[in-house]
Amino acid sequence: MDFMQNIILGFSVVFDPMNLIFCFLGVLIGTLVGVLPGLGPTAAISLLLPSTFYLGPTPAIIMLSGIYYGAMYGGSTTSILVNIPGEAAAAVTCLDGYQMARQGRAGPALGISAFGSFIAGTLSVLALSVIAPPVSKFALKFGPPEYFAVVFCGLSLLTYLGSGSKLKAMIMALVGLFLGTVGTDFITGEYRFTFGNLTITDGIGIVPVVMGLFGVAEVLDNLEKSIKLDIFKTTISQFFPNLKDWKASIGPIWRGSIVGFFLGILPGGGAVVSSFASYTLEKRLSKHPERFGKGAIEGVAGPESANNAATGGAFIPLLTLGVPANVVMALVLGALLIHGIQPGPLLVKQHPDLFWGVVMSMYVGNVMLLVLNLPLIPVWVKLLKVPYTVLFPLILLLCVIGSYSLNNNFEEIIIMIIFGVFGYLMRKFGYEAAPLVFALVLSTIIENSFRQSLLLSWGSFAVFFTRPIALIFMIVGIILFILPIFSVIKRKKNSKSSMDQQSTA
Repeated sequence: MDFMQNIILGFSVVFDPMNLIFCFLGVLIGTLVGVLPGLGPTAAISLLLPSTFYLGPTPAIIMLSGIYYGAMYGGSTTSILVNIPGEAAAAVTCLDGYQMARQGRAGPALGISAFGSFIAGTLSVLALSVIAPPVSKFALKFGPPEYFAVVFCGLSLLTYLGSGSKLKAMIMALVGLFLGTVGTDFITGEYRFTFGNLTITDGIGIVPVVMGLFGVAEVLDNLEKSIKLDIFKTTISQFFPNLKDWKASIGPIWRGSIVGFFLGILPGGGAVVSSFASYTLEKRLSKHPERFGKGAIEGVAGPESANNAATGGAFIPLLTLGVPANVVMALVLGALLIHGIQPGPLLVKQHPDLFWGVVMSMYVGNVMLLVLNLPLIPVWVKLLKVPYTVLFPLILLLCVIGSYSLNNNFEEIIIMIIFGVFGYLMRKFGYEAAPLVFALVLSTIIENSFRQSLLLSWGSFAVFFTRPIALIFMIVGIILFILPIFSVIKRKKNSKSSMDQQSTA
């Protein structure tokens, strides 16, 4: 009975006219962001984060959530029609989606992408509704040692699952943790690394940092490239897949939903890992794996379902533990903290309207996306023709306005520019921004829980290894932390032995 009452409460919150409008805006902006290559939900949420400060927490989080899962829908459009993923999670859709378009089957490819995304999104919302409350109750057993262990494990997992160098990911995470120490010490009240600058006495703001790393750096990086979108010219008709298409796709949609949801829960997993995992799974299970990469509809249905299901899974650790699963959730965590709301085990009890409103808004948003996605495809195709010489100045303008409007402080713009140049250099040298932002947002949690744990144990580090929950997460985190070191040593030994064999030969 309580479950049904919570569902009714959630829908009553969503159907408030203001919340409904911002849900619609979120999914519409998210779809647009997904369609336009080079932006993505992280950059979009970074740009729009300041605008949410003038809203209540519920419409703000509903809109930001809509941008996230809306981008998963939009990313498939360019993958199928242009062979360029609008969003990183849609990269694998290019393999078969574009080939289907070349075969005159762009309509069914776009259709199964939309329907698969809707089914997976709906299933992930149902799973989120069922799983999140028990997890919240379990998380009430968490104290400072457990929170430190969970965050440490999350950071280790994020660096371990990173797409690039594990060492570089660790370095970026450490840089993020260091940046989080700038400002006022919460225990002693002393200033740290401020050098007399009043702007950063409360810490380095997350908004100018992410706007610089994702907005300004994106513009600087793309100014060097001549991006030409060659839209495949085909008549898009018959959006509804036929019975044969549905028969081939229903299994991948179900499997993609399950894989995506559970991988989305893991820190560092997310939509990108989920879509590639789903594609690999479908190729291995297929009786005709040779069709993959040549226009197999399963290669569109599975990954598109997985990346949408991952968005629902990502909300579980954020809302129940206060620990974000990826960089987008880290930005949503920042928005919640700015609004004075601490996500965690007590969120369901203290703010049931926010919790259930956000969860049910994801279901309503998925319905909106299904209705919007197919009819608006001709509009998105026209938007793809907008030259980047027009788009990039608009992005820079939004970055400047967003950073300044935070505190009406010109120095925030300077911080944004500094991190923009830093982010551009990071891209040049192969460093990812996600671990830095992830660590920066979590730095307060990890420092506070670490110091509180030591105060409770009179300075003994054994507190992290004598409590069962903390012990499990610490062991997993340490293993994930040292595994890359062993892999590097093993790789060096193998290369040395191969060189020795060549020299003896």
